[in-house]
Amino acid sequence: MMSKTTHVVLGASGHIGSAVVSELQNAKIPVLALTHSPATADRLIASGVKAQAVDVTDTGALRSIFRTARRAFLLNPPADQGSDTDSVERATSSSIADAVNGSGLEKVVVASTYGAQPGDGIGDLSVLYEFEHLIERAGVPIAVNRGAYYFTNLEQLLGAARKGTILTPFPEDLVMPMVSPVDLGKQAAVRLLSPTADVGIRYIEGPDRYTFLDVAAAFSDALGHAVLLQKIPDDQIEANLRDMGFSHAAADAYARMTRASIEGMELPDDHVRGEVGLRDYLRDLVFPVGGHSTVLY
Repeated sequence: MMSKTTHVVLGASGHIGSAVVSELQNAKIPVLALTHSPATADRLIASGVKAQAVDVTDTGALRSIFRTARRAFLLNPPADQGSDTDSVERATSSSIADAVNGSGLEKVVVASTYGAQPGDGIGDLSVLYEFEHLIERAGVPIAVNRGAYYFTNLEQLLGAARKGTILTPFPEDLVMPMVSPVDLGKQAAVRLLSPTADVGIRYIEGPDRYTFLDVAAAFSDALGHAVLLQKIPDDQIEANLRDMGFSHAAADAYARMTRASIEGMELPDDHVRGEVGLRDYLRDLVFPVGGHSTVLY
């Protein structure tokens, strides 16, 4: 049985969750890494991390784990893009919140997003807003970390950048907060280890704010050749998403989310700045640690 000093991390094999696990391990805090895949849990165990596979839609199993832990980092796993993402993610967020209710957890840290707002059919903006409030109603002290636009979203542009042109639905001069998952993981760990009175919403972003012209320039710098930027027309956003494998429902939700973000880009003054910048992130993407990328241009 776990001791009540254990901190549980949902989504522990993902970009943010793995960073949270690493920070807690560095702080010598007992941690249990939760992942959906038994194979991934086995891989984590082999690397020296205490891990367990759990289906987050199994509310009872998840609550049983929470009852043996002290604190938890919670994120709502992203649904498969080929599904009705809003519907799937609402179901998982409800299950996670139900598992927190009656768990006896001392405190939770919830990963959310800039621009989280009430609404319907606007992807993460509405789903994660609801997630925040579902967890809050579970009656456990809750610290919410709203993260800026993830640098990891830019990874899907690498193949196009190698060919010289990247596409974006965002206006080229729109200033956007962006952030590395490493910085999100570090700040989540900070709040997991802070007093229970440290609750409420905190905004996390990188050391600077960027436009997609900056993204193209950073790709150009990392790849050593010019990378041009092409704006996807507003009336073609859904079609572009469907071409990328999104279901009709998901494409509609993500397009609505994009338009809502453009129209009301959140630029909070009271934010925490991380350390990883755009150019460093993309340079590491092109040239992974250990040497130059072996992927052919």
